[in-house]
Amino acid sequence: MFEGLRFKHWKTHEGDDGIVVLTLDRDGASANAISRAVLEELDTLVERLAIENPRGVVIHSVKPSGFAVGADVREFVAYAQTGTVRDTIEYGQRVFENLARLPCPTVAAIHGACMGGGTELALACRLRIAADDDRTKIGLPEVMLGIHPGWGGSARLPRLIGAPDALPAMLTGKPFTARRAKAVGLVDRLAAPDELLAEARHLAKRPTRRPFAQRAKAWATNIAPARAILAPMVRKQTAAKVRKEHYPAPFALIDTWARGGASIQQRLKLEARSVTKLAATPTAHNLIRIFFLQERLKGLGGGVDHGIEHVHVVGAGTMGGDIAAWAALKGFTVTLQDRELRFVEPAIQRARTLFEKKLKTPAKVEAAVGRLRADVEGKGVAQADLAIEAIFENPEAKHALYATIEPQFQADEILASNTSSIPLDELRQGLVAPQRFLGLHFFNPVAQMPLVEVVRHDRLDDNIEKRALAFCKAIGKLPVPVKGTPGFLVNRILMPYLMEAMRLYNEGVPGPVLDREAKKFGMPMGPIELADTVGLDVCASVGKELAPFLGLEIPQGLEDRLAGNKRGKKDGEGLYVWKEGKPDKPEVDPDYVPPADLQDRMILPMVNEAIACLAENVVDDADLLDAGVIFGTGFAPFRGGPIQYVRSEGVASVRERLAKLEQKHGARFAKKEGWDLPELTAP
Repeated sequence: MFEGLRFKHWKTHEGDDGIVVLTLDRDGASANAISRAVLEELDTLVERLAIENPRGVVIHSVKPSGFAVGADVREFVAYAQTGTVRDTIEYGQRVFENLARLPCPTVAAIHGACMGGGTELALACRLRIAADDDRTKIGLPEVMLGIHPGWGGSARLPRLIGAPDALPAMLTGKPFTARRAKAVGLVDRLAAPDELLAEARHLAKRPTRRPFAQRAKAWATNIAPARAILAPMVRKQTAAKVRKEHYPAPFALIDTWARGGASIQQRLKLEARSVTKLAATPTAHNLIRIFFLQERLKGLGGGVDHGIEHVHVVGAGTMGGDIAAWAALKGFTVTLQDRELRFVEPAIQRARTLFEKKLKTPAKVEAAVGRLRADVEGKGVAQADLAIEAIFENPEAKHALYATIEPQFQADEILASNTSSIPLDELRQGLVAPQRFLGLHFFNPVAQMPLVEVVRHDRLDDNIEKRALAFCKAIGKLPVPVKGTPGFLVNRILMPYLMEAMRLYNEGVPGPVLDREAKKFGMPMGPIELADTVGLDVCASVGKELAPFLGLEIPQGLEDRLAGNKRGKKDGEGLYVWKEGKPDKPEVDPDYVPPADLQDRMILPMVNEAIACLAENVVDDADLLDAGVIFGTGFAPFRGGPIQYVRSEGVASVRERLAKLEQKHGARFAKKEGWDLPELTAP
């Protein structure tokens, strides 16, 4: 059928049964990203298939990573720069629509990652079969890049599975598991991984019809009256989570779906127009930049064998216990040490809850529980490849602990501290092998925060740092190497923000107003709620460590609350009263008018400190700084990080605003070194 045609990214095979198998295997890549070249070859294949009309067609991937990870984002950036996004979108739509119109049965055989353009390719097939495996994930995560599906995803998914299931999936980017995809009708059949291709061929020969209930639901939730009712409801739900001016893509997606009629051509036209407009927004530019920053952080741990099987954690408090649980969840043998068993048992129980939430099946949960053992006597140190100290922030106590751990090491074991602010040059004093000591600073809550600061000092061995980066990658975290100065990167930048917010609170600005203004800027959580969540005791401890270094004062009132056991969320009361894990925020007088410079007073100290960090080489470059602050603090992702914020606002403008704050409120707003760095005006 394909005699005389040569393909670089696709392999073809026609069996005796008349089924044509198209195998996607992008040349020179470990994963299938759908590039222009991949599309052009598929276009040629589909054109030939339309002429030959085989008995059936199966599309699958030979990449172990999965079916296809989506469109080639680097190419998309190039199209945005040259103004050819619309042409590219319409070309992809045309190729997939030609595939959808083939008269023969077409089956997508899905395993592993099937995302974005990969899912849209699968949706253009008449049937889908997925490997019944935890690694199978099918989704449309384009909103994470500031756009929405553009190759037919928004046009086809709601019509396939119904708007109530399709819209949340596209609005959040959350993928379907194989079994969930089967339940909602996204895939027609599941198969054992080693039987996927054979079952796909069988399905192509004997195509099934979707259950009537699924077809009826899809039809009923997409007719005009249903769209008129559902669209305002979904807009309201979305607006409760994100602001339209910050993240326009979800709202554009809802509008595109609401306006789409029965014609696939009309729906595709609306989709292409919407994505083209979104691609030109600053939000899309910044979120795509963050995507590449995330990929860079993931790559920091690549190509090195971490050599770690057994992790020993000392300190079973919130941080130590949760670090131990996370490592066990990710397959490591873990021993957890504290002074008495009564301190370890709550951590073990929290770990079980985490395992049940993440692993679902009893066998997997019990296996993870079996990997995490209480170890009051600390015998696990002798077998450990990595020992993580997570005790309270006291240099003398840490030094005493290290003196008991180091003699038990046999060869090239790593000793790490989870200290959040103490300089590593201070902590490494007295160590026999300081070159094998570093910081691994996790963030609370460990299960949710993606970042780990890999903290350097002046005696650290480069290979130990590389092994630590590889370990972070192995446990699914994003590592960023930082200098071991007070507060490192994230806490050093975060504390001026929190301290200024608490100062404003003491001046009489209501907590809910401070939280609201921070969220208006784009922070995921306001500073008062954040302080309570982190713990006022932690804020006070880190604040005392950093205040002299940063030239800050600890706001009044913290010590009184700590003395009264009002540390925040964990005690049920702090700056707010907490009920069932949520803050009970007091109502604010509707006539209250906040200070005009409120937002700048909170945000610009972060920006000022970020620039000082860049000037002092706390991180290797501006991109890593922005990545660390975004993934470590949640700093408004759509703004691209503090350095990118200065670039977009203009150095002169931000400096002028900072100078006004200094003139009005004092020297804590004085600009720090680094405002003349060329990185601040880089594109």
